Amino acid sequence: METTVFDKKRDDVLNAMIAFDKGDAKRIQHLIKVYTYAALIGRGEDLPEETQQTLELAAILHDIGIHAAEKKYGSPAGIYQEKEGPEPARQLLHEVSGIPEAMIERIAYLIGHHHTYKHVDGEDYQILLEADFLVNAYEDELSPKALLSFREKVFRTATGTRLLNTIYSLD
Repeated sequence: METTVFDKKRDDVLNAMIAFDKGDAKRIQHLIKVYTYAALIGRGEDLPEETQQTLELAAILHDIGIHAAEKKYGSPAGIYQEKEGPEPARQLLHEVSGIPEAMIERIAYLIGHHHTYKHVDGEDYQILLEADFLVNAYEDELSPKALLSFREKVFRTATGTRLLNTIYSLD
């Protein structure tokens, strides 16, 4: 399989994010899982190439604000991650040359909204929510009732819904 220019940039961002979270194995494992599900759902939904790339980078970086949130607010709550995440994401992405500014701004927007379930404006946003939930549901040991409720209220993609149903035997 041939490595593309984007593959190299994505791997650079992935390595930079792993270094950013150095020593925090739990968060590194989380971002790898969210990234993997996001990429899988995006491919399953046949996203346009640029949207897929934006989604994958946003998934890698989605929790970049968590350390700052804990330091500043004493909490990793989603609302604080959304406030603290966009700026370090921009900085990290600017260090990886060649990522277009418009893509960087969309990624920052997604990071700043990845715990907001209203006014979802795009397939990349929708899929990021679904991928993050697939991982959080396991890590937080959500009940079948909570899984079904979230599926009804939030899941919109066929691929994400299929994964949720399969992983948690919700059929």
